[in-house]
Amino acid sequence: MPKSLEPLLKSLEKPIRASAPCRIDSGGTWDIKALALPLEGVAPITVNLAIDLRTYVTLLPYKSGWVKVSSDDLDTQEAYLFAEVPFNSPFGLFFAIASFFMFHGLEMVIRSRSPVMAGLGGSSTAAVAAIEAFSVVKTLLHEKEVGKGDILHLAYQLEDGVNGGMCGLQDQGAAVFGGVNKWFWNYSREGRPFERESILDENGQKEISKRILVAYSGRRHLSARINRLWIEQFLGGETRSGWIEVNRIVNRFALHIKQGNWKEGAEDLRDEVAIRKEITPEAFAPITSRLIQESETVGCGARFAGAGGGGTVWALGETDAIGELREIWAHILKGTKKGGILECAVDPAGVREEGDI
Repeated sequence: MPKSLEPLLKSLEKPIRASAPCRIDSGGTWDIKALALPLEGVAPITVNLAIDLRTYVTLLPYKSGWVKVSSDDLDTQEAYLFAEVPFNSPFGLFFAIASFFMFHGLEMVIRSRSPVMAGLGGSSTAAVAAIEAFSVVKTLLHEKEVGKGDILHLAYQLEDGVNGGMCGLQDQGAAVFGGVNKWFWNYSREGRPFERESILDENGQKEISKRILVAYSGRRHLSARINRLWIEQFLGGETRSGWIEVNRIVNRFALHIKQGNWKEGAEDLRDEVAIRKEITPEAFAPITSRLIQESETVGCGARFAGAGGGGTVWALGETDAIGELREIWAHILKGTKKGGILECAVDPAGVREEGDI
């Protein structure tokens, strides 16, 4: 039966709040089932780095029988009767989460340190944080908490469901576990469709943080439209060989990162981008193409985050080259309305409750 959280949330001295990190990546799109499952024989992988631009979800009391979702970043809100919450609205994923847990009488307030629609996995990260917040609620109700593996599974399945099967797992994976990981996608396996290999320890994460640069182009991206096109081309056989070559390069990239060979890792990013320009030209907006090109002139490698088409670009290189690139990118992005360098580092922690209740 649906349960109102209004009395519980009103009784707490502090609101329930949870957060999770966003991510940058190499080999993204391979985490989508339509690509990874038919070609499981080539061992599809994605490498991602969780970054400390965290997304926060706070639960506040609201009138019983209703669910409200609001975003400080979007400056918008939606509220519906619990029985009428839409799963296809801008906040449909979060209404679906509330519906799954059968909770009403609450407001979910979403706030992120990353720009909106920046290709950093923001909606998936927020979903992970929301489920963690509801897990805290369950413990207060003397029910079993939701473990990390279950948070990852549930966040992915709900988002994939409301988006018609166009979602991958990497965004939720980075949000749940943090750190720098190599993900093996095994959708044919029952129960757990991935294997995670942490490829950098705490010291390695600090070292790579000195050698990455992340910037928002000022242009929002729409991953669903781009991913749908790429999947259709892949299924039609038009780009399949290119994707297989990308996977080979990303495997090499993972090895170089694990060994701390940053220069070689930068070269791998350049190689991946070269293939991507052929098979996914939609990912390269003029501003992101310019940022990537400038990174290569100073000996770095750079690629778009997520599905590209605007959004965020991130670079890898030796510290002196990254320092030089920082000045170049900052100068270029001064000419955009909202673009700029995103100050961040690898986040070693995944999803977590924020503060004591």
